[in-house]
Amino acid sequence: MGDAQRLTPDEQIRFARTSYESGQDFTLAVEEEFAILDPETLGLVNRFEELQAAARGGPLEEHIVGELIASEVEVRTGRCEAFAEAAARIGDRRRQLSALADGLGVELGASGTHPWSPWQEQRIIDTPHYRRNDEILRYVVWRNNSFGLHVHVGIRGADRAVRVCSALRNYLPELLALSASSPFVEGVFTHLHSARTQIFTRMFPRCGVPDAFSSWDEYERYVRFLYETQSIEEHTQLWWSVRPHLAFPTVEIRICDAQPDLEESRSLAALAYSLTARIARALDEGEPLPDHPHRLIEENFWRAIRYGLAGEFIDLSSGLVRPTRTALEELCEWVRPVARELGADPWLKVPDANSAERQMAHQAEGATMEEIYAELVRPKAIASQDGRQRSFESDSDRERIGG
Repeated sequence: MGDAQRLTPDEQIRFARTSYESGQDFTLAVEEEFAILDPETLGLVNRFEELQAAARGGPLEEHIVGELIASEVEVRTGRCEAFAEAAARIGDRRRQLSALADGLGVELGASGTHPWSPWQEQRIIDTPHYRRNDEILRYVVWRNNSFGLHVHVGIRGADRAVRVCSALRNYLPELLALSASSPFVEGVFTHLHSARTQIFTRMFPRCGVPDAFSSWDEYERYVRFLYETQSIEEHTQLWWSVRPHLAFPTVEIRICDAQPDLEESRSLAALAYSLTARIARALDEGEPLPDHPHRLIEENFWRAIRYGLAGEFIDLSSGLVRPTRTALEELCEWVRPVARELGADPWLKVPDANSAERQMAHQAEGATMEEIYAELVRPKAIASQDGRQRSFESDSDRERIGG
């Protein structure tokens, strides 16, 4: 959710506009959120402060932050100039965090929700920012025990950044469907592919698919309205699934579930990054882009929550229904020329099955929720009775948060 805002509303808005006008195109940063787990039960444990303390003086100190609850930790790549650099840092940060966790005797999980730990047992971290959000949101924030992946992409120009965000609205369902990793929550098999999104975007104010804005001035008027009516106290209280960030000159994509698999985390970041750059290029060149009304985007948004990559999407221009996987494959081809130019193409791919699909397939085979989550957290340690590895997350040579 971010740090406390230190500037006045007027200073923050003016700072943001100035930053965008002098910003740099297509830098990026990736943020990943992880569950902190008891090594025996794999339930959530409130030990963030210990991880943060252990990071002091080491390579992760500047890149580890709290995220609402003490059983969650976020790591950030920091600003990267090229996608290959970001891809390497995603792996580096995971390894650095794993080393800290090993030293403290905790495990780490990376799916959109924890399958069973009660929200009532999670402690809000003690910072002014989160204490204030707790006071404002109460039950809404208590229930939000969720874990995501966020991608920041640098965009030069305030008007351009707003227009890129408005165009990205149309593709949020595709990004969500690809990322879905949370069919279980609160001890329930929800039959949703992204229970995280249903909990977060349907409960928080100013969340999910935003309205479209045509210019910075229009967006600024809305933000000033929120400040002036005391609807928000900090700019991070716009919790939309895509937003122009007011502390950095970036477009921030916030829709994605956390990823158990390192390579799929990189692939998801590659698509978000390449899609943002492709949209910016289209705007520069006058190429027509979709501009669908909120009510239609919401139809595919729900389909992504419910069926993920396994379902069907509506082509909102033609009204035809087609497999979601087909829509994702076509989207990858549309962005591929820019991905190739920016060095992201090697990571751009749609998996045969994403994490939610694999978890649900394993559940259908009779695996328990606990067995499924154990294989997400420590796949190399889980073997069937005949000695064969039972991991369904990917091939054995893939790296994961615990690997």
